[in-house]
Amino acid sequence: MNPETAATLPLWAEIVVAALVLLGACLALLGSIGLLRLPTFFERVHTPSIIATLACWCIVWGTVLYFSMESGELALNALLIAAFVAITTPVNAIFLMRAALFRARQSDKKNVPPNLSAPPGSQCKSS
Repeated sequence: MNPETAATLPLWAEIVVAALVLLGACLALLGSIGLLRLPTFFERVHTPSIIATLACWCIVWGTVLYFSMESGELALNALLIAAFVAITTPVNAIFLMRAALFRARQSDKKNVPPNLSAPPGSQCKSS
């Protein structure tokens, strides 16, 4: 953008946009730290999926506010990104957890949650 044509936002809008983007970045960092610190896959998979969605929403609302104030009309294009992230992230996490749970049960690892859909007598007993 040229400095001559750049629209200046009111100070309150710049502060809100900066706060939303900074909050989204801090939440993404928090999710990354949780991913590194938690010991097992089943604990690790929750932190990034939940936090990434919240961080994405914060950044998207900052984007919507910025581009709406800059253009003078409501810019809701960025909400599509957040909607796709909100739909695909939990589904992806569920598929990853199910695949990991299947592999853990096949290899007879300890500390695996029981299969709730199997008949009562067919579950493996953990020792």
